[in-house]
Amino acid sequence: MKLSQRIKSPTPKFFKKVRNIGLTIAALGTSILAAPVALPAVVLKIAGYLAVAGGVAGTVSQTAVKGE
Repeated sequence: MKLSQRIKSPTPKFFKKVRNIGLTIAALGTSILAAPVALPAVVLKIAGYLAVAGGVAGTVSQTAVKGE
């Protein structure tokens, strides 16, 4: 199965929840990174990790397909 076919295929209910949670975490991390106030370096580093982890979770869960 090609990647484009996997992405277009129906996603199981569990992985839809994981995708939505991952995208929410990515949005939270991105919004902290883009904040117009000066934040400590530790907070920015954690926000960067959140953005990456959320993006990966969203992408991987989108490629899960229902079994046949």
